[in-house]
Amino acid sequence: MNVQQTISPVDGGIYAERPFADHAHIDATFDRAVKAQTAWALTSLDQRAAYCTAFCEALLRHTDEIALELAWQMGRPVSQAPNEIRTCVDRARYMIAEAPAGLAPLDPGPKNGFKRYVKRTPLGVVFVIAPWNYPLLTAVNSIIPAIMAGNAVVLKHAAQTQLVAERFQQAFDEAGLPACVFQYIHVAGATAEQLVKDSRVAHVNFTGSVAVGHAVSRAAADRFIGVGLELGGKDPAYVRADADIQFAVENLIDGAFFNSGQSCCGIERIYAHASVFDEFVAKAVDFTSAYRLGDPTKAETNIGPVVSAKAACFIRAQVDEAVYQGARALIPPATFAADAPGTAYLAPQILVDVNHSMRVMTEETFGPVVGVMKVGSDEEAIRLMNDSAYGLTAAIFTRDVEAAERIGDRVETGTVFLNRCDALDPALPWVGVKDTGRGYTLSRWGYETLTRPKSYHLRLPQS
Repeated sequence: MNVQQTISPVDGGIYAERPFADHAHIDATFDRAVKAQTAWALTSLDQRAAYCTAFCEALLRHTDEIALELAWQMGRPVSQAPNEIRTCVDRARYMIAEAPAGLAPLDPGPKNGFKRYVKRTPLGVVFVIAPWNYPLLTAVNSIIPAIMAGNAVVLKHAAQTQLVAERFQQAFDEAGLPACVFQYIHVAGATAEQLVKDSRVAHVNFTGSVAVGHAVSRAAADRFIGVGLELGGKDPAYVRADADIQFAVENLIDGAFFNSGQSCCGIERIYAHASVFDEFVAKAVDFTSAYRLGDPTKAETNIGPVVSAKAACFIRAQVDEAVYQGARALIPPATFAADAPGTAYLAPQILVDVNHSMRVMTEETFGPVVGVMKVGSDEEAIRLMNDSAYGLTAAIFTRDVEAAERIGDRVETGTVFLNRCDALDPALPWVGVKDTGRGYTLSRWGYETLTRPKSYHLRLPQS
């Protein structure tokens, strides 16, 4: 098949269809990117900031259109999609503001008779391979900093959300960005992996599965380029005995079920202290029962379908297997009228009597399912939180800040949260450990991965 299709989870129909780029189109795209980047690298930071700020304004002008497209492409309710667009813009604006600090020359100190400094110089063409689950946010994490650093960008977006690439292009065009500093291509995943080997690609940022992350890493193995990988997650939370239970429930259930649980930093497993376990679970069930599952294009819906019927089948199978192994499912699917086996619509689910012999507590689910385990101490919670192949974020709910910091020091994770979860602060590096990947984006430190140091060692003329 020579076309890329978006099959909508709303009704199972073809929502968008685009031809795959052929070899001539791909070659021309990267040739144009190389040429455009040479000129773009000579522009001032103020000029780059002006174009990127105009991009943000252009994206906001199309909020309603993009929100509806997201509902049809990946199931995000229209009541929630505008928030991703606004957050995308806020994040972009933060990275624009951080560019002077992130790209500032470094002074190693005085040396008699010499002038010495280190510049942050652009890498060249950055190839961004973006996922469907947060299609604007994950893409902007790399695109705006790359362009602000003086690079050109070629974006390959997921087939499920291919129209987002076109919306980015529209916004950059409306902003007046010089031609070919940003471009997109529609190609199959296997083609994208091969493009990692292309000599015109200077850096790759990939967000997606562990399996594809390994493939991207292998493709780059014979090249001396940077590869940023943000991969899977099975993010844990610990509810200590002194936590505000209602507050913990509201935040953790939202962190587990927002975006139908399709977030790399969503909460997939919760460890609650034995003294508050029953209260936490009872309140979590009550809170979950208030969700309204349904058509994401309807304003009243606050949890939509997962991305596909195939994904829903995988999630149901994980739950069924856990129940067969002794877990208890606390949410009767029948209480959600829209739940329908064979479709992408499935009810959110809370599981108890779970353990780490069950896949639902160790393998990424990427759906509206969370397991809750009873623990007797901080030590047990730490051991279980670390018993994972992944490490993106970990959330701790407690009134004791010092205890949270002590626990956080021992948890193998990229970000430690206290009394919040499923969030991202662009002032901090977004980083994972273990199979969650390598490299980092955002903050002034994120500019380090999109530039290289260039040393200036200048002997001054003698007077």
